[in-house]
Amino acid sequence: MASGISHIFIGILLLAAATGTARADFSDGKMPDGTYHCEVYLLGMFLDLGDITIKGNVYSGPVTFGTAQQGYNYQMDANGVISWLGPLGGYTTGGNSLSLTQATLDGQSAPSFDIIMKQPDGAFTASTCTKGTDQ
Repeated sequence: MASGISHIFIGILLLAAATGTARADFSDGKMPDGTYHCEVYLLGMFLDLGDITIKGNVYSGPVTFGTAQQGYNYQMDANGVISWLGPLGGYTTGGNSLSLTQATLDGQSAPSFDIIMKQPDGAFTASTCTKGTDQ
């Protein structure tokens, strides 16, 4: 009987691995390295907000033209909430502030994160930054 149960358990594990139901997690505390293109949907169109480059626990950008001048550290908790430990371009200038950044690593699509920014007038704007496929 115990042998039958262990075979069933092993079969379930193999099936989960083969079907890709193993869920990506945030246990290592960082996003996959690469360039993340950020945009916001506003007034019926997508607006380019630049690219954020991530390597290890360091980010730079967002950059629309040229290259970023400096890199800064970031932290990500076990729930995928990112804390930026430096400035984040227009997201943190002109009276804007960051409300939340939530990462998504679902294995079904490219890694991404959503940045919720609070504007000086109290309104909130959400943008999505998605890792490029050529990385």
